[in-house]
Amino acid sequence: MPKISVEIPGELLADLDEHVGDDGKFVNRSDAVRASIRKTLDVLDDIDERHGRLEDEDE
Repeated sequence: MPKISVEIPGELLADLDEHVGDDGKFVNRSDAVRASIRKTLDVLDDIDERHGRLEDEDE
């Protein structure tokens, strides 16, 4: 799996960390970031589909 590096504001990282760990929804930051990216891409696909911008996978 490729690794990337990103810069994010400290307050955003603090909010993210509230959801990571033994009491959180995610086991680590990477898991949280991957889940967020997947969710964002799903939302963008839904928007594109509503606007007729998605190509059929059969094409």
